[in-house]
Amino acid sequence: MTTTALGGSAVRVTPLALGCAGIGNLYRAVTDEAALATVDAAWDAGVRTFDTAPHYGLGLSERRLGEALRGRPRDACTVSTKVGRLLVPDTTADPGDDLADGFAVPATHRRVWDFTADGVRRSLEESLDRLGLDRVDSVLLHDPDRHAEQALREAYPALERLRAEGVVGAVGVGMNECALPARFLRETDIDVVLLAGRYTLLDQDGLAEVLPQAAARGRSVIIGGVFNSGLLTAPRPGATYDYAPAPRPVLDRALRLREVTERHGVPLRAAALHFPFGHRAVASVLTGARSPGEVRDTVEQLRRPVPAALWDDLRAEGLLDPGAPVPVDTPSNEPS
Repeated sequence: MTTTALGGSAVRVTPLALGCAGIGNLYRAVTDEAALATVDAAWDAGVRTFDTAPHYGLGLSERRLGEALRGRPRDACTVSTKVGRLLVPDTTADPGDDLADGFAVPATHRRVWDFTADGVRRSLEESLDRLGLDRVDSVLLHDPDRHAEQALREAYPALERLRAEGVVGAVGVGMNECALPARFLRETDIDVVLLAGRYTLLDQDGLAEVLPQAAARGRSVIIGGVFNSGLLTAPRPGATYDYAPAPRPVLDRALRLREVTERHGVPLRAAALHFPFGHRAVASVLTGARSPGEVRDTVEQLRRPVPAALWDDLRAEGLLDPGAPVPVDTPSNEPS
């Protein structure tokens, strides 16, 4: 199986990674059986990289992922979780649901932002308990947008110590904006940036600083949100872009993208999956799924060949940044 190291670490990732927010009941509930089958389908397809977080379903994603991986060889896969939000039990008699934060689960806990050193260690310990694992391979600071200074001064050094102690193999930051990840790349020794939604066919903001910084420093980028909340899977009125209904100009651009890709016999979602691999800093593309069918479709699209002429046409029509490198080979996720 093809794998790539994260930065200068020994942690390796497959080209396709499974994002586990979906099995944490993102937006709508899935059964335990469907969640387990989703992870099984990813494993059977050669995916060996799994990303989760306490935030996803108030711990449900971590519990389900741990259950799905139980009995599988631990050294055969890479597991990543995140820190920055502690889960505190909510003692309200009728806590309601967590849909305000995007998850169809009972609101049994409250999320409390904590980027202190103690918070980092406590969060990781609680994640390991939910996962039922003795270790994770990488840990990311999760959305420290409003806590930048504390994340840099307290949380990052704590992760650096955990890496030095051998508790984790790689550390980084996971965000859906570019300025702070670029600062982490400049000011710290992180191994990886998980950049969501900012290096896609619709939004190439990551090309300005994050990707060049990572490449120059020998660090890695994992690209999430390649479908921009679903718009690049099926662009139509009402489709979501960055978790909200797509503005008309953005929808029109997505429709133009689809016209070009389908002219070459390539589904838009296939081109969206392939695009990030053109940049040498990109180690993996992270996609979510909530069913085996979604996993199999993603793998199928990644296996589709994309002709060079498609990228040429996107550039000619002003739909692709002229400086954006494009892929020349199809990544392989086949088990060896």
